[in-house]
Amino acid sequence: MTDWARNESRRCPDGEGSLPGDGPGGQPVVISRRGSRLPLPTRADPTSEGLPAVSRALFDTRDEGEVLRLAMDHVSAFGPYRAEAGYLRVEGHLVPSPRIGPGHSSAVDRTVRELTGRDGPVTVPGRSWGRALALRGPDGLHGYLVVTSRSRPTEAQHVLLATLVRLTAAALSVAVAHRRRREDALELHRLRRERATLQQRLISLVVEVGYQRAVHVALAEIAASGGGEEAVTSALHELTGLPVLVEDRFGRLRSWTGPGRPDPYPEPDPARHEEMLQAVARTGGPVRIKDRLISLVRPHGEVLGLLALVDPRDDADEYTVFALERAASYLALALSHLRHLAELELRLRRELVDDLLAGTDQASAYARSEAFGHDLHRTQYVVVVQWPSRAADDAFARTVDRAASAVGMPSLVTGRADHVVLVADGRPQDHALYETLARETGTPDGTIGVSARCDTPDGIPGRYQEALRALEVGRRSRRRYGTTFFDDLGLYRILGPGSEYRELEAFVREWLGQLIDYDGRHRTALVETLSRYFDCGGNYAETAESLAIHRSTLRYRLQRIRELNDHDLTNVEDRLNLQVATRVWKIMLGGPG
Repeated sequence: MTDWARNESRRCPDGEGSLPGDGPGGQPVVISRRGSRLPLPTRADPTSEGLPAVSRALFDTRDEGEVLRLAMDHVSAFGPYRAEAGYLRVEGHLVPSPRIGPGHSSAVDRTVRELTGRDGPVTVPGRSWGRALALRGPDGLHGYLVVTSRSRPTEAQHVLLATLVRLTAAALSVAVAHRRRREDALELHRLRRERATLQQRLISLVVEVGYQRAVHVALAEIAASGGGEEAVTSALHELTGLPVLVEDRFGRLRSWTGPGRPDPYPEPDPARHEEMLQAVARTGGPVRIKDRLISLVRPHGEVLGLLALVDPRDDADEYTVFALERAASYLALALSHLRHLAELELRLRRELVDDLLAGTDQASAYARSEAFGHDLHRTQYVVVVQWPSRAADDAFARTVDRAASAVGMPSLVTGRADHVVLVADGRPQDHALYETLARETGTPDGTIGVSARCDTPDGIPGRYQEALRALEVGRRSRRRYGTTFFDDLGLYRILGPGSEYRELEAFVREWLGQLIDYDGRHRTALVETLSRYFDCGGNYAETAESLAIHRSTLRYRLQRIRELNDHDLTNVEDRLNLQVATRVWKIMLGGPG
C-alpha cells in the first residue's frame, strides 16, 4: 500500500476516517472519532461493484506492461481521475509508458524521477490535483502511476484509487514473479540445451581425438618399422575403408591398396597431369577431382607425387580428410628422406668410383665398396658409356645405373664430362646394356667401351684407359654405335695409351705424309678414302657406299693415291704398313685436321 493510500484512507474533514470494504457486501465505511463504522455513500462510488472485475483482469494478466495499461485505462472509472503517465522499473531504471502526454512529459518525468520511490504531488497544467503513486511490492518498487483530477477527489474516491493502486502493485508483483519464473525456466532450458550441446561436442571431441590418435599410432608404427609407400597405403585403407593409391610426379602408379585397381593402369597425359598438379597445389589441401580425393606429396615445396583416396560416392568426412592429410605429410617426409639417402649414397658411390679411377689404396677401396654391397674382391670391368644425344648428367647416370641393374650387371657408377663410367662386377654381356639403353633413351646413337678384366682395385685406372680406347675405336669404326670390348681390339691394343705419340706421328708421316699434305693443300679426302678402302677389305662397292661416292670416283681417288704415294698397294708389307698407318692416323692422331 502506498503512503498516500494509507494516509488518505484514514483522513476526513471532521476528524473521521474511512476504510474500504469494511461495510456490508464490501461497501466502504468511514470510521468516526468515536470508533463507529459508517458506510460510504454508493453514489460517491458508482463503479465500486466493478472493482472485482478489474481485480480479476489485473491478476489474469501476466505482462507487466499490460497490467499498467489496464490500471491506466480503468482509473477514470473510480473518480474524476485521468491517468497522465505510467512507469515501469526495468533493470533499475524507470521507463515511461507510451501513454505519457507529449506536452508535459518532461516535467512529469523529472518530478517522478526525483521522488525516488516515494509518493508525491505532480503539477499538470489544467488539472487542480495530481499525484505520482508508487507501485511497490515485496521486492521493492515496480513503477509509478501518475493520476490527475480536475477537482479534488472525495474521500470515497481516494479510497477507491488507493485500492486500485494496491491491486495494481500486487498484480505487478505477480506479473514480475511470473516473468522471473518464465525467465528462469527459459534460462534453465537454455542451460540444459547448452549442456546437451557441450556433451555432444565432448563426445565428438573424444571420438575425434581417438581417431586422430589412431592415425598417429598407425603412422608411428610405420615409421618405427621403416615402412614405405605400401605400408602407408595399407594403413590409410584400413583407417578410411577406401582404396588408396600413390602416383609419382608424372602420374605413373607406384602403389595401390584396396579393390578396383585398373589393369592396365591408364597412361597419364603429361599436360593435363601437370595442370592438375598445379590446381591442387594452389588449393593447399586435399582436393576432390572426379571420384578422387587428392593430396600432394610435397616436401619443402617440391612435388614428388600424390596420395589419393578413391571415393566415388563422396563418403569422405572430416576424419577421412584428416587421415589423408597426415598420411600425405608422413609420406612426403619419408620420400624426402629416402631421396636424400639415395642422393647421399649416389654421391658416395661416385666419390668411390672417382677414387678408384684415379687410384686409391686397396684397403679403403674394399671397405667402402662393402658398405654399398659391392664386392671388389671379384673380377671387375670398367665400362664407359657415351650417348651424344644425352648429356652425361645425374639423370643420365641414373638411367645407366638402372639399365645395368636391369641386365644383371651390379655396378658402381659415376659421371664424367661427356660419358658415364661403371665399375662392373663381372664381364658385361655383349650387347645387353647397349640395347637396354637404346630403349630407355629412345635413340640408338650410343657407344660403349669395355675394358679387359681387372682382379685388384689398383688396376682400375689402367682399365679405365682401356675402356676409353675401346670407346674411341668403336666410335670411329664403320659401325660407330654399339659395344666395343678392349679384348677384341687386336692391333688397336698396341696403339693404346702406352704408345709414344712422337713415334706414331713419325710412322704416319713416313707412310701417309704425301697424302696428308695433298689433302691439306687441296681440301681432299685421300687418306680417309684409303682408310675406308682397307676397312672394307678392298671391296670397291662397300667402300664407295661407306663414303657415299660413286665407284668411278673411288677408282679415281685410288689411282691418285698410287700416283702420289711411293708405296705399292699390291705389296703385302706395304699394304700392312699403310693400313696400320691409317688406323693410327684415325685413332691416335684424330683423323682429318
